[in-house]
Amino acid sequence: MVDFLGLMKQASELKSKMEAMQAELEASEVEGVSGGGLVTVKLNGKGDLKGMRLDESLLQPTEKEVLEDLIVAAHADARRKVDVMMKDKMQSVAGGLPLPPGMKLF
Repeated sequence: MVDFLGLMKQASELKSKMEAMQAELEASEVEGVSGGGLVTVKLNGKGDLKGMRLDESLLQPTEKEVLEDLIVAAHADARRKVDVMMKDKMQSVAGGLPLPPGMKLF
């Protein structure tokens, strides 16, 4: 028979761990870089843009399209890093949870 009291306790513990993980993600930052370091974008663990650094050589009217492309590339790089960080944290939080076959939390 299923131990519902045990499952409820596990669910409560998981909720607490998830809340702590969300706070940790919001406080953490990752950097995405493009153009060999000409553009750097900072995102927090939730994907919110926290800052950007542009090399002055890109601030020319003739470099507008290049700058736009480098910003998009740096953001994509940072976003990939956020996704990896989130996946790793989710794995550590839910790693010991007995889930039915085929069910995933992320």
